[in-house]
Amino acid sequence: MLEQLKKEVLEANQGLETYDLVTFTWGNVSGFDPESDYLVIKPSGVPYKDLQTHDMVVVSLDGEVIEGTLKPSSDTPTHIELYKAFPDVRGIVHTHSDWGTAWAQAGRGIPCAGTTQADYFNGEIPCTRRLTKEEVEEDYEKYTGTVIIEAFHHINPVEVPGVVVHGHAPFAWGTSPENALHNAVVLEKTAKMTFSSSQLSSTGEPELLDDYVLNKHYERKHGKNAYYGQ
Repeated sequence: MLEQLKKEVLEANQGLETYDLVTFTWGNVSGFDPESDYLVIKPSGVPYKDLQTHDMVVVSLDGEVIEGTLKPSSDTPTHIELYKAFPDVRGIVHTHSDWGTAWAQAGRGIPCAGTTQADYFNGEIPCTRRLTKEEVEEDYEKYTGTVIIEAFHHINPVEVPGVVVHGHAPFAWGTSPENALHNAVVLEKTAKMTFSSSQLSSTGEPELLDDYVLNKHYERKHGKNAYYGQ
């Protein structure tokens, strides 16, 4: 079942180590098939180097394991909430990458200070609110998805394909597991760049990119008249 998607999810999970986004097993990638309404996700706690295609777990949007002998990632309920709320998303990546997690632990979104971020994110990468004690105790992973969705109440998740969860770490998404991984790499790079530029600033804060430059860079890659690439 969903063999091609399993292969894509496996490769994207292995890419987490390739791009130095994870330590130990601190991360996971899933992919979503809209025809079946099933997602495929990494099994919980299995080292990336040991993963095989048949290890990937198929899960319904109700959280039922449809296929697989291993337990799905503990973050599966978060992925489910995002797929239900963001209908254009086909892949989700969660990591505890160093620089993105630093912004999450500071409780701050990553402002758009340069064109690198603007090429992929149409503005600031937001930070969620804190989860309440009741939310953590009732259904922690599900409510992690809830606070992400809240943060995008006035933001198009297609135009800003990533977030940092307050006190936790980054999530990124995209049109496929591979594309979600790509966006996760960019999020981590821009998190580092923006922190570094803030240290060089006389105010200790990053200089924000002018809106007209931000718009130009985003639109030339993603707008209706995009001309970047072949």
